[in-house]
Amino acid sequence: MRAFRKIGSNETVDLLQYVKNILEEKPDTKIYVGCDSQSYASKTVYVTTVVFRYENRGAHVIYKREVLPKIKDLWTKLWGELQRSIDVAGYLKVEGGINIHQIDLDYNNNPRYRSNVIVKTAIGYMESMGYNYAIKPETLIAISVANELCR
Repeated sequence: MRAFRKIGSNETVDLLQYVKNILEEKPDTKIYVGCDSQSYASKTVYVTTVVFRYENRGAHVIYKREVLPKIKDLWTKLWGELQRSIDVAGYLKVEGGINIHQIDLDYNNNPRYRSNVIVKTAIGYMESMGYNYAIKPETLIAISVANELCR
């Protein structure tokens, strides 16, 4: 999990060591994880974010950007977002004993939105693994950043 970068720079960081360093300096930091994707003519871009929320004093972000051949199937693309979030959260939890405050999912409870097709499955998966999660229409800090970085 070395391909994470600090937002605003090209500096690559080791995910686990970076998170541990942040928590040593600021132990009350809440960690949010999320992933968003965007499909273009010939590619799909995934961005996975780890957001460090410093109480009421702002936040800091690291992210991983992946470019793949275009994923045409909506379910597969959305499952890719879920799996990337779970992989990062699980790595931090298992390898570092780090508590993830919340995993933000870019899915909508409202059936009018296409992402609703995966909501029940995603929620069941998150709950079975014991993670706190949030979905739209809630405000999702990790997804908001990931969305901007996908473009």
